Amino acid sequence: MKLFLLTAALVTAAATLSQAQPGSGGPGPGTPTTPVTPTDVPLDGGVAYGLRRLRQRRTR
Repeated sequence: MKLFLLTAALVTAAATLSQAQPGSGGPGPGTPTTPVTPTDVPLDGGVAYGLRRLRQRRTR
């Protein structure tokens, strides 16, 4: 019986602690999921550079 109560207490404590707590760093309700401002560095710059290098290599 003592082992059962200890196990039940541990399971209850683990279930309580595993639930998400408020203020966990996630987006709040009503906040947009996409950023309002664009990124400072264009994401396609590396792709364009890589394609240009591949085309230059192909013409040689």
